[in-house]
Amino acid sequence: MAVPVTIDHRSTDYSLKRAYWLALASDLAYKDESVIDAQAREWGFPTVRHHETRFTPPFPLQDTQAYTMADDDMIVTAFRGTEPRQIKDWLTDATAPPRRGPADTGYVHDGFGEALQSIWPDVRNTHRELRTDGQSVWFTGHSLGGALAMLAGAWMYLEDPRLAADGVYTYGQPRTCDARLAKACNKGLKGRMYRFVNNNDVVAQLPPEPAYSHAESLRYIDSHGKVRDAMPLIGGLTDRAAGMLADPLAPATDGVRDHLMHAYLTALEKNLS
Repeated sequence: MAVPVTIDHRSTDYSLKRAYWLALASDLAYKDESVIDAQAREWGFPTVRHHETRFTPPFPLQDTQAYTMADDDMIVTAFRGTEPRQIKDWLTDATAPPRRGPADTGYVHDGFGEALQSIWPDVRNTHRELRTDGQSVWFTGHSLGGALAMLAGAWMYLEDPRLAADGVYTYGQPRTCDARLAKACNKGLKGRMYRFVNNNDVVAQLPPEPAYSHAESLRYIDSHGKVRDAMPLIGGLTDRAAGMLADPLAPATDGVRDHLMHAYLTALEKNLS
């Protein structure tokens, strides 16, 4: 396989090429609006909408940002992430109580729930306006953006299963919800939701279990950069140890390095070369 230079707007099947391209879309969410607009047009999306709002504690005052790009076949919403150190601080803060999940299904991390709800009405209205002819729908994001993409997919499905997204691809996503909501996603978004985790990515291991869970959608990138359908039951700890020892001068920083969007793009490119 070669690294894709064009975007397939019509297929909906899982592929590493689609995972790579949606990782690019997630990375683009960190850029300025003018850069997003230009790249979206280059990818063949004539319509671009930007979403931004502010939310308050339990997180520090923060912008929630996303963009939606659309054509006659495909609608993609990519949520912006945040710095690894900042999100780690948020996820280890146990003072914030959880909030009810979509359609009263389980519960979600309060900060993520508040962040999504601050922007969800605008995103949802944009999809209602642009989804006029059965276009496929995709949510994606890295880090905090991955948590918001996962919750957006869950909210859309549980509000109306007929409108379920065709794909939810996340990168370095933290645990976002409890086991009940994760189970609902496993059932309703099976074969549509994929959570990429790069070796020792520290954010993907937070907040701690059992209070918070991941949906069963793992695509694990091992210490050699190979994408696997799951973390191996035998050898998983060994592989993580190998990743930590890859840089003997700074093994403790491996979890942060593995979380960087650049690390995900590099690994996916390697699997496509």
